[in-house]
Amino acid sequence: MEPTDSAFEVRTYFVRGKNALVARADFGALYADLCLHEMDCGIRHPESQEQWLRDALAGITLHAASIPLQETLAWTVHFEEPAVNVFVTAVNPSGSVTGSVHTEEVRSSGKNLFYAQTAAAGKEARLSVVDFEGLDVLSAAEAYYGRSEQRPIRIFRYAVEDLVMVSAQPDCDLDWLASLNQESILTLDKDFELSLLEQRTYRFACGCGQGRMLDLLAPSMRADPDALFGDQESLRMRCPRCGARHAITREALEAHIAAS
Repeated sequence: MEPTDSAFEVRTYFVRGKNALVARADFGALYADLCLHEMDCGIRHPESQEQWLRDALAGITLHAASIPLQETLAWTVHFEEPAVNVFVTAVNPSGSVTGSVHTEEVRSSGKNLFYAQTAAAGKEARLSVVDFEGLDVLSAAEAYYGRSEQRPIRIFRYAVEDLVMVSAQPDCDLDWLASLNQESILTLDKDFELSLLEQRTYRFACGCGQGRMLDLLAPSMRADPDALFGDQESLRMRCPRCGARHAITREALEAHIAAS
């Protein structure tokens, strides 16, 4: 799916006197693009799983806007019961975010797990995992960053599609951060001086076009084409990032390899 014109802005602010960072965005455009993408791909989730995906997309975007521009994030939120994996990723260099819900072949771990991976060009990727309780993605993200990153965060809904993340910076007033609630977040800009730090633009996009799928299959095709296709002339793939389905013909893959 190519990037659309439905870009949205994330703003970050510094809370003077509390040493905290605030990231805020209206995710209406993101949710609309997600809905259109799912309709185009014939994807339908139960309401609870759709909400998990929306929350995960919002949470990872707010966090992405709070870290260096060269970094890329990926979260996998594993729920043990029901057996569901929610995957989301945010690519800061391109300003793209995407995600999907996986319900097939979900491995049991005996507990809910939150996986977070951070990568940047020229650096080794970092992966951390923590367990969590409950069925709320945003609470799981808070638990992860409090325990693994030693940098507490709080995430609130300012409105249905308007979310706010407050994250600790060096010398943050941690008691104040822990005391924040729904009422105080609504008056945060009136109660404290917020200094605008940055404005970043994101959009829902994956980049899993036909060419990328052909690139992924090319090594297997070169090694053993019969094992890849069997007696079929085409195969169907599902993008693990956004859930889009792609049909790849043997003829197209052979032509792609010949041209490369």
